[in-house]
Amino acid sequence: MITKKMEKALNAQINKEFYSAYLYLAMSAYCNKVNMPGCEHWFRIQYDEEVIHMTKMFDYVMQHGGEARLLKIDEPPADFGSILGAFEASQKHERFVTESINELLNIAVEEKDHATQVFLQWFITEQVEEEANAKEIVDRLRMIGDNGAALMMIDDKLSLRLPPAPAAAAQA
Repeated sequence: MITKKMEKALNAQINKEFYSAYLYLAMSAYCNKVNMPGCEHWFRIQYDEEVIHMTKMFDYVMQHGGEARLLKIDEPPADFGSILGAFEASQKHERFVTESINELLNIAVEEKDHATQVFLQWFITEQVEEEANAKEIVDRLRMIGDNGAALMMIDDKLSLRLPPAPAAAAQA
C-alpha cells in the first residue's frame, strides 16, 4: 500500500510522462514538417517509450492500493527552430525527468516505501540510457554544424531505431 504522499507524487510523475509523450510527438511532427523522416521516426519511438513509462507507473499506483489520477496535460511547443534545437530540447527534458524520478525516490525513502524504491530503480536505469542517447545525438549534431550531407547521414541512422517491445517493457 502506498501512502497518500507517494500516491500524489506518482500521479504528478504520470502527468510528466504523459507530457513527455506529447512533447516527443510534437517533435516528431516538427521533424516531418522539415522533411527529416529519420528524426521523425526516432521521436515517434521516443513517444512510444514514454507511453510505456506512463502506463507502467499508472498500473503500479493502482496495483499498490492507490488511485491513479489523470491530470491536465500542458500543450508542448510546435516549433524547435532546427533539428539540433529539437534534440537539445529533448536532452533538457530528459534531465528534467531524471531530476523528477530522483525526487520520487527521495520521497519513497522518506516514506519508508521499499516496494516503490525498488520499482523506481527501473526508471532510474532507464533515465541513464535516455540522457546518454540524447547527449550522443546532440553532440553529433553540434559536430556537423551546417553540413547538410552529414545531417542526412544522421537522419538515415536515426531511421534505423527499433521500437520498444511493449509487452516486455511494460512487465520489466
